[in-house]
Formats: sequence, C-alpha cells, structure tokens
Amino acid sequence: MQREYLENRNKINFKFEQNKDDFIVDEIPIKFKGNGNFLILYVKKVELTTWDMIAAFAEFLNLPAEKIGYAGLKDKHATTTQYISVEAKYEKALKKFKHSQIKILDTTRHIHSIRMGDLEGNRFSINLFEVSQIEAGQIEKLARKSEKNGLPNYFGYQRFGRDEDSIEQAKAMIAGDLYINDAKLKKFLISIYQSQFFNDWLRERVILSREENGGKFMLLEGDVYLSDEEKLFTPKNIPQKDFDAHKVVPTGLLIGRNVYRARAKAREIEEKYDDEFLYDKGLRRAALIFPQDIKFDYRNNFDILNIAFTLPKGAYATVFLENIANKNFSVKMVKASKK
Repeated sequence: MQREYLENRNKINFKFEQNKDDFIVDEIPIKFKGNGNFLILYVKKVELTTWDMIAAFAEFLNLPAEKIGYAGLKDKHATTTQYISVEAKYEKALKKFKHSQIKILDTTRHIHSIRMGDLEGNRFSINLFEVSQIEAGQIEKLARKSEKNGLPNYFGYQRFGRDEDSIEQAKAMIAGDLYINDAKLKKFLISIYQSQFFNDWLRERVILSREENGGKFMLLEGDVYLSDEEKLFTPKNIPQKDFDAHKVVPTGLLIGRNVYRARAKAREIEEKYDDEFLYDKGLRRAALIFPQDIKFDYRNNFDILNIAFTLPKGAYATVFLENIANKNFSVKMVKASKK
C-alpha cells in the first residue's frame, strides 16, 4: 500500500542511489563507560548487511553470532559506521582482523554488551541527482518545514523485501499456512507483519490530517503519546501545546500482547489495524519524527545536491526523502550503481 504524506502538492523528481559513494550512514551511539568487560568496536562497513558483517566477526573469532551485540541494522548498499560489542577477552585476537569490506576504526570498553536500540540516532549524508537550482531551493524549504512540523514515521520500503513479498510470507506464517523453523526468520517475519499494520494505520491518520487539519498531523482523543523522557501515557486532554513544542508525539501500535492501546476516537481507527491474537510482545512507535541538523551542499555544475541530516533511531532516511519528493521509492528504483 502506498505511503501517503501530509502535503497534497506536486512531486519533485530528483533521483538518488543506494551505493557506497552516495549513501553514507553514521550511527550515533549511547555514551560508553570506557571501562568494563565488553569491548566496543567502532566499525566501518562497505556494501555489507549488518548480519553479514557480524557473521564475518563470528567466523574470525570462532564464536556464535548471538554473542556479538549490535544496536541496529544498517543498509547494505551504503557506506556505514556502527558499533558492535564482544567480550573483552577477544581484544588481542581482533588486532589481526582483516576484511576487504570491514575496518575497525576505534575501540573502547563498556559494562554490558550492546543491545538492540542502544543508540541515539543516525546521521545521513545522501547525494540527490538531477536537481536544478530551483528544485534545490524547494528541497531545502520542504526539509526545513519537516524539521518544524515533523513527517510520518513509516517503515521504509527496505523493511518489506525487494519485491515486497515478505509480508505475504508473514501473513501465511501467522495464519498457520506456512511453517518456519528458523527462529531468526520467524522473528523477522513477525516484525514485517507488525510494520505493515503500523504503516496502514499511519496512512489513514495522514489522509485524515491532510483532509481535516490542513496538512498538520491531527491529534485525536485517546491517542497514546510518547514524552521526551520516552514514557508512554494517555492524557485526559489533547496536549496540543506540548506537541507543537516537540515535547510529546502521538504513537501507533505495533500489534502484540502487553502493550498500551489507544482509546476513544483514536481507538476507532487503531482497531482496524490490530490483531489481538498475535502472541508476540507489542510496542508503540512514534507516529512522527523530526529531522535535525539539516545541511545542504549544492554542486551547481553537476545538478547534485548533498543533503545531510540526523534522524532518531528506527527512522528511515528514505522516508524523509519520500516526504520531500511526495512520492514513493522502491528497492528497484534506487538500486546500487556499479561505481
């Protein structure tokens, strides 16, 4: 299903490519103690998935991949830096680690292994192609607007596979029509299932906001909010002032058990995208994100605009670009070039 955005306006037809030269991602980590029983590796990888990188370290150290901690998955078709952890006893062995697509940039120590979500956010630097000078100005204006008003926090096209066939596998597995033995694949397909429901819910809320609230995200009675202290709550009254000040953000449901569900008007929409029989643990996800520290570098002679920006953890840079372009991208549209 199409991802809809808050403004009903013309498309901007820039192009971008996910490759090692034009799509750069740098993980912003939590603060590490500098001491402890775990070694933190600051790693640069090129044209590799995070799982492939972890497999390379696991093979070199002769240990199960599950013993290597990481905070988040990074794009394959890109140059990315991120942090992983192993027990400190492997420090000496890692001095001999060599890989053509992986480089250890630095190390430190911490008191526990890195866990999923142990990051502040990600910094992106992306080259946009076929951008005229007028379009460069439009892109900057729209990016600044999203910095102020936010943009829908969809799961990006990468989440659903090259041909977006992962969701059909997930539905078949949930329905009992497909048996999956691999625990990692099973967990992945459940997350796909949750992500699709969330995206469909968010799409309806975006269309409602566009039609009834002038393109600004419309808060509803019974919404569940995430505070700037990362606490979930349902207020008695709609906290419009706090929302405008970016102190709170409404959330959407990642279906499952033991999770807050919306109430009143908000629940009327949410329950259309719920599956109360899914046994896996549910979560809430911010409905909007606010990009920060946006910078531009326009190369007029080449019609290339470099845009750099920071997003919170779990957010997709490609969704930020879709919001500016006002159109959906796909894996096939931005496949890596051979450079």
